[in-house]
Amino acid sequence: MIKNTALTDVHVALGAKMVPFAGFNMPVQYSGINDEHETVRNGVGVFDVSHMGEFILKGDHALDLVQQISSNDASKLYDGKVQYAYIPNETGGVVDDFLVYRIDEKTYFLVVNASNIQKDWDWITKYNTNGVTMKNISDETSLFAIQGPKAAEALAGLTDIDLATMEYYTFKKGVFAGIDNVLVSATGYTGAGGFEVYVANEHAKTVWDAIFEAGAPYGIKPIGLGARDTLRLEMGFCLYGNDIDDTTSPLEAGLGWVTKFTKPFVNAEGLKAQKEAGLKNKLVGFELIDRGIARHGYSIVDAEGHPIGHVTSGTQSPTLKKSIGLGYVTIDHAKEGSEIYIEIRNNRVKAVVTKPPFVK
Repeated sequence: MIKNTALTDVHVALGAKMVPFAGFNMPVQYSGINDEHETVRNGVGVFDVSHMGEFILKGDHALDLVQQISSNDASKLYDGKVQYAYIPNETGGVVDDFLVYRIDEKTYFLVVNASNIQKDWDWITKYNTNGVTMKNISDETSLFAIQGPKAAEALAGLTDIDLATMEYYTFKKGVFAGIDNVLVSATGYTGAGGFEVYVANEHAKTVWDAIFEAGAPYGIKPIGLGARDTLRLEMGFCLYGNDIDDTTSPLEAGLGWVTKFTKPFVNAEGLKAQKEAGLKNKLVGFELIDRGIARHGYSIVDAEGHPIGHVTSGTQSPTLKKSIGLGYVTIDHAKEGSEIYIEIRNNRVKAVVTKPPFVK
């Protein structure tokens, strides 16, 4: 069964091309990926990302549970602060990457990937041995990402929250589009700045319409998942299922910065041992020198044609007008400036290892 978001009919009416994604009927593009991409990079656009999952953990041991399942140190959070982390599995891979919001010292709000909602819920439940109250509010929550350099200005008149002074990775609750108690966070997946707004499904249409009315003078447009992918790839952000999964090492994926060995967590010892032994592979960014587009699963080889890795994500960058990608390569080919080759339809296409973000 493919699920719809609260606004599926709105997207269809707007002429969106709809595709099944992570079990949901989602808009992949409206006016076209390049146009939508440029809108977000230079102005303001809105994504309906209501397919994402939301859990609430509440109780005396809520922080302990988050600490156990999360790679990052949630004790550093304060009320109104957001943290990026991943959920390690017991075998060296990644269950999911996610966001942790601290509502108060006994209440945490987790945002997980759509394709992993049930898997993550079951995983966290398994470790909930101290009676933390868990609530899955995914099916009743809509999420809009209003992204781009003009987002704060466009939304300012809709809310009593001072958006212009909100720091990156913080959130506030307030009145938004006339609706009480809306959670607004200075987060996003585009590198273009902006906000994410969580509302109950019953208010989704009201809020969506208000955002477009307020944003009209700023050229606001609806944006699909296609441009979301090109935007995140220009930043070098990981996509679960492509760049990280149950079998990939978070350390090889460059997630050491959110791996805090200062506290115990699932498989901390295994990851620590891997770090001490030295990594064998590394997720790197690359730009193609020759023509072609690297796609997920393509082989990466050295100059002699020996296999050294594989592509995890690739696209034609609308901003740079060149082909970029992410992929795992052996550690001796991971240095910035290294020449590698992508096998595209039996041709070896030259590329150079480039440190993300590709767009500064």
